[in-house]
Amino acid sequence: MPQHEHMEMHRKRHGVRMDAAEKKRKKEAREVHRRSQFAQKVHGLRAKLYNQKRFKEKAAMKKTLALHNERTNKHANDDEIPDGAVPSYLLDREGVSRAKVLSNTVKQKRKEKAGKWDVPIPKVKPIADDEMFKVLRSGKRRNKAWKRMITKATFVGENFTRKPPKYERFIRPSAMRFKKAHVTHPELKTTFQLDILGVKKNPQSPLYTQLGVMTKARSTTVRINEAIVEVRLFNEIQIGEAVVK
Repeated sequence: MPQHEHMEMHRKRHGVRMDAAEKKRKKEAREVHRRSQFAQKVHGLRAKLYNQKRFKEKAAMKKTLALHNERTNKHANDDEIPDGAVPSYLLDREGVSRAKVLSNTVKQKRKEKAGKWDVPIPKVKPIADDEMFKVLRSGKRRNKAWKRMITKATFVGENFTRKPPKYERFIRPSAMRFKKAHVTHPELKTTFQLDILGVKKNPQSPLYTQLGVMTKARSTTVRINEAIVEVRLFNEIQIGEAVVK
């Protein structure tokens, strides 16, 4: 008899304990906590190998769950496909379940409804937090890393006052604070330097809007009174020249 079969032989001869199923269930329940403790303590090469093993296990588990949760109403019904030859361009249209038709109809209506109020928004490349913020370390041992320094141009307003440095989370350097914007008039082909009144909306994030960060495609409010006066003067000069000619 092989050496590893003595437990099976004992089980066949004498049976199992009355609470064997309960003990097995409790052991499996404890296994999750045991693995968690091991994963927190292990380090080095063993940790790397253990993480690879758990990654493969989780991938296999996700595939199994996906198979179980596969939706049936999106697939063609083989029973409804008529007998005989079907053209290739009709293969994907035959035998589609009623649920799929209803689902597509609802989606189409939603798209049409949304299209009425669709506003063209410029395509903006998202900016990562690593690019926008620079981590500033603080504390006696430089082990605190909750402060961030903004690396993009910002607008803070005339009455801006910094918080106490000890409590300031987002730091806007004075070199990156701007009060004026260069606005180009499309008809006059002229650029005016106007005062910025505020950053109305930054499409990147509400936080960037609150901080006054000026990135691509943001909506900025400027004071145009001086520009209007200059444009009027320019137009009057042109009209006067035309009259003289």
